[in-house]
Amino acid sequence: QVQLVESGGGLVQAGGSLRLSCAASGSFYSINSMGWYRQAPGNQRELVAFITSGGSTNYADSVKGRFTISRDNAKKTVYLQMNSLKPEDTAVYYCASKGVRTITKVLGDYWGQGTQVTVSS
Repeated sequence: QVQLVESGGGLVQAGGSLRLSCAASGSFYSINSMGWYRQAPGNQRELVAFITSGGSTNYADSVKGRFTISRDNAKKTVYLQMNSLKPEDTAVYYCASKGVRTITKVLGDYWGQGTQVTVSS
């Protein structure tokens, strides 16, 4: 099993910044990509950003230019720097790992428990 633990969520005023962290642990060789999703109450979970093992990134249009995803492979940690936060960014943010592998086989995909981000206007 792979465990993902998120941290860094909290309450911030509009225009402020937060930095989320997600640390992966367990027995695995590599993770093809890691990303951040978010879900507000009553809404579907949506992709915020993801990053591949090679450093390629992709962002939702709603956060592009404000959020930056990064990955430290040595620490097995992915980060989400969130700047210029807006009230509509309020949600539970989930870390996800895609294509987790041992040296011989694919293990699958895993999700963290989520961390709450609340942006007040």
